[in-house]
Amino acid sequence: MWEYDPVLFSRLLTELTLTFHIIFATIGVGVPLMIAIAQWVGIRKNDEHYILLARRWTRGFVITVAVGVVTGTAIGLQLSLLWPNFMQLAGQVISLPLFMETFAFFFEAIFLGIYLYTWDRFENQKKHLLLLIPVAIGSSASAMFITMVNAFMNTPQGFELKDGVITNIEPLAAMFNPATPTKVAHVLTTAYMTSAFILASIAAWHLLRGNRHIYHKKALHLTVKTAFIFSVASALVGDLSGKFLAEYQPEKLAAAEWHFETSTHAPLVMFGTLDENNDVKNAIKIPYALSILAHNHPGAEVKGLNEFPKDEIPPLYIHYLFDLMVTIGVLLTIVSAIYWLGKQLKWKWIMSKPFLASLVAAGPLSMLAIELGWYFAEVGRQPWILRGYMKTAEAATSSGHVDTMLVAFSILYLILGIASVAVLINMFRKNPVEKELAERSLEQGGVS
Repeated sequence: MWEYDPVLFSRLLTELTLTFHIIFATIGVGVPLMIAIAQWVGIRKNDEHYILLARRWTRGFVITVAVGVVTGTAIGLQLSLLWPNFMQLAGQVISLPLFMETFAFFFEAIFLGIYLYTWDRFENQKKHLLLLIPVAIGSSASAMFITMVNAFMNTPQGFELKDGVITNIEPLAAMFNPATPTKVAHVLTTAYMTSAFILASIAAWHLLRGNRHIYHKKALHLTVKTAFIFSVASALVGDLSGKFLAEYQPEKLAAAEWHFETSTHAPLVMFGTLDENNDVKNAIKIPYALSILAHNHPGAEVKGLNEFPKDEIPPLYIHYLFDLMVTIGVLLTIVSAIYWLGKQLKWKWIMSKPFLASLVAAGPLSMLAIELGWYFAEVGRQPWILRGYMKTAEAATSSGHVDTMLVAFSILYLILGIASVAVLINMFRKNPVEKELAERSLEQGGVS
C-alpha cells in the first residue's frame, strides 16, 4: 500500500517541474545566440537564406519563451510551497540573484518584443541585429543568476549560523561561492551546444526526408559547426567541474565513480554493476584517469566514499547518470567533428542517410544529456538541500496535499507540452521555407 510522504511527493513534483522546465530554459538560453549568429552571417554575406533562418528561429523561440515563463513561475512558487524551511534559511542569504534573475528576464523580454516588431524597419540591418544583443545577454544572464542559487546550495557561504539564527550575511560572497564559476560555465556552454544540436537535428530531418533545399544545407552547416565549438567548450568546462568536485564535493565525485577506498593512481570506472559488498563488476576501468580528472596527475590521491559518514553519501546510482551524460557528450563531439572534417575534405557521405540520421538523433540526445546532467547535479548533492547545513527531508513541507499538486501539475505540463509542439508544427507547416523565400523575394524586388 502506497503511504503518503510529503518529502517524497515534494521531491517528485520538483523533479517533474525541473525536467519539463529545463527543456524550455535550455532552448531559451541557447537559441538567441544562434539567431544572432545566423543574422550576422546573413548580413555579412548578404545572404537571404541566413536572414530567413534568423526569422524562423525567432518565431519558434517566442513559443518556447512563453512556455518557459509558465514553468519558471511554477518553480518559483514550488520553492516556497514545497521547501518552506529551506527558503526561510537560504532566502535571507541568496535572494539577491533570484531578484536579479527577474530583471534579466525583463531586459530580455523588452528587447525581444522590440526586435520582433522591427524586422525590415531599418535600412541598415546591422541596427536591427544590435537589438538582439540585449536579448542574448538577458537570457544568458538569467541562466547565470539562477545557477548561482544552485551553486550556493552546493557550496554555501556568505553567512554564519548560530543556534538556528543567521548572522553576518554577505550576499555577494554567497553569489560568488566556489561552485559558481564551473556551474555557470557548464550551464551556458551546454545550453549553447544543445540548442545548436536541436536546430541541426531539424535541418538534418528535412534533408533526410529528401528536401535538399540549399536553405536546409546552410542551416545544417551553421548549426553543426557551432555545436562542435560548444561541444569542445563543454568538455573543457566538464574537466574543470571534475576538479571542483574533487576539492569541494569529494563524496559526490567518489559516488559517481564508485570509488570507495582513498587511493592514488585511481582508475576511472565506466558503467558496470555493484554487488552487495560494493564490489564493481563488468566495468571498463581506465587506469589513472580518475586521478588525472581530479588533480591533473596520474599519481594523485583521490578520496574514497569510506571516508564519509554513511548517512551523508549520495545515492550510488548517480554513477549511471554521470556515465550516460559523459558518453552522450563524447559521441556528440565525435559526430560534429566528423561533419566538420568531412566538409573540409569534401566527404560526400556526410550527407548520406545514415549520417544524417545520426545528426537527427543528436538533438534529442543532447537534451537527454542536459536532463541527466541536472539529475546528477541534484541527486549527487543528497542528502543535503543546503550542503552541510540542512538536509532535504528537513526542508520539505508537511502539507497533506502535495500528491494533489503533483497530479495537477502533471496535467498542466502534459497540456503545455502537447500544445507547444502542436503550435510549432502548425506554424512552420503553414509557412514552408520555399513559400517564405518566394514572398521575401517579391518584397525585396526579386533579390534572394
